[in-house]
Amino acid sequence: MSCFPLRLLMPTLLVGLLVGSCHPAEDKPVKARTPVSAQALQAVMPYFDQNWAMRKLWEDGLAEVATYDAERVIYKKKRTFEYTQITVKEEFNQQFNVKTDDYKRDDLFPVMKINQFCSIPADEYPYHYLTSLFFRRDQPVSLFKMSSSSQEWCGNTFKSIIDDGVNFEMWYHSYWDGQGDNSRDLRRDIFLEDALPYTLRALKFDQKPSFQLVVLDLQQTNKVTPPVYYQAHLTTAEAPAADAPEPAWRVAVTLAPGKENVYWFAKNYPNILLRQTTWDGRTLRLKSTRRYAYWPK
Repeated sequence: MSCFPLRLLMPTLLVGLLVGSCHPAEDKPVKARTPVSAQALQAVMPYFDQNWAMRKLWEDGLAEVATYDAERVIYKKKRTFEYTQITVKEEFNQQFNVKTDDYKRDDLFPVMKINQFCSIPADEYPYHYLTSLFFRRDQPVSLFKMSSSSQEWCGNTFKSIIDDGVNFEMWYHSYWDGQGDNSRDLRRDIFLEDALPYTLRALKFDQKPSFQLVVLDLQQTNKVTPPVYYQAHLTTAEAPAADAPEPAWRVAVTLAPGKENVYWFAKNYPNILLRQTTWDGRTLRLKSTRRYAYWPK
């Protein structure tokens, strides 16, 4: 237990050391580095539009707030609830690796933030989940940073993934016996299952891509179990008219035999997720969407 604080501080210390060692001179613009995960995903990059998030839509200072009618199985029962996904452009600073409050800094770089929130009623008490995913604006495929937390009456669980330019590592805290506080290295060539509702929006749909990919299993849970990597296969097709409320693309991700996730994306930009079904009983169906300044001034 004596080394517990050090383990919690290690991601911050490591990022600080790396940033401090390569902080640009004042008269030079910030040069965006290529995340290690992006380097490992080169084989699949041609299937995606790397400029998907570079359009002016994301420069209006507003967030895309999509609300879904959702279902998820908890304690062997199907629970119905509301699920919100927020997509917005933010300016990060390299020093703290978070959204900046000072826009005159010389170490700023743009990211896309995707927040996924839900409160799920269950028999004894509710479950709360919040997952924050960050991608460099010009790199919609490779994860830059993630944090995911769960809160319910038994305790808190927190997970963090940071691409520090050298390592791709998860740090976690869990109230479950056998898990506790620790870290683990992750494969670099992965897609997070949690991020697919954002990442797949950047597919070159017109080419109806079909390819192999490695998917890390769902992290929006209250446990920190050993990572499961699926050798998955993705296919793209036009969705039948009855599948979605507007013209859509149907993207199927077969994780393993008997385990298929299906995502329906609007054909029109920004290709919002209209519907989702997963092999383990999670469903989303778009209820409403708006552009909104949800943060107080």
